[in-house]
Amino acid sequence: MSRIDDMRVEPGGKVRMKDYDPADRLGWATKQDALDASEKLEEQLRELVAKLAATRAKSVLLVLQGMDAAGKDGTTRAAFSQISPTFLRVASFKAPTSTELAHDFLWRVHAVLPERGQVGVFNRSHYEDVLVVRVDSLVTKEVWSRRYDAINAFEQHLADEGTVFVKCMLNVSRAAQRKRLEERLKDPTKNWKFSADDIKKRAQWADYMEAYRDVLDRTSTTWAPWYVIPADHNSVRNAAVTELLVHALDRLGMEWPALDPAVKSLAIE
Repeated sequence: MSRIDDMRVEPGGKVRMKDYDPADRLGWATKQDALDASEKLEEQLRELVAKLAATRAKSVLLVLQGMDAAGKDGTTRAAFSQISPTFLRVASFKAPTSTELAHDFLWRVHAVLPERGQVGVFNRSHYEDVLVVRVDSLVTKEVWSRRYDAINAFEQHLADEGTVFVKCMLNVSRAAQRKRLEERLKDPTKNWKFSADDIKKRAQWADYMEAYRDVLDRTSTTWAPWYVIPADHNSVRNAAVTELLVHALDRLGMEWPALDPAVKSLAIE
């Protein structure tokens, strides 16, 4: 099996989180191996994203979910280090505003979807409404349990309209998370990333793992599959997500658009 197959959550399967090793190196034996792979993949991604912008035939949506300190920000910086910001649309989902709460839970998602020709990045996403909303009992089980089918239908509609999904669950271990949270406390330049809510969510680890299992079980589909990315090693995590993006874009078979003959014949004074 390929590395991508190993990470992919097969639709209709039963997920066991313990089957996914957060420290897996995915065949990259050393940190340098993963860094070297990332460098080559980032070059490929740069050309593919430029072709996407040129053709405007599709849009790509990278969904990043994971526990605090799993590396959502770091993954975004690494994967798109060589990409023009004009080709990207990044959205981060916090607690909903009063206006957003007055609409259905997917309403705020529509407004920040990538256009055709763009790559969108969701740093957290609509899946917060079946994760934190569930764990913190912000709505009843009757409400959040209906949302899986709504999400699947929503994503199928977007896929039918030309959105290519790359959904990544950044799977960090509890031990690695603790180390990263402690680093945030010790480093004045990272203090701002730390909050009391991080401790609260860490105490709810088992509940979140159960919620993630159900997300992977119920919303990994043929049109929008999930990938579980080992996130204990930053270099592996970054290389794996970049490889998934390259794979998704490469499958589109894009070619550079030909110049209109009428335009080509124009003289430049």
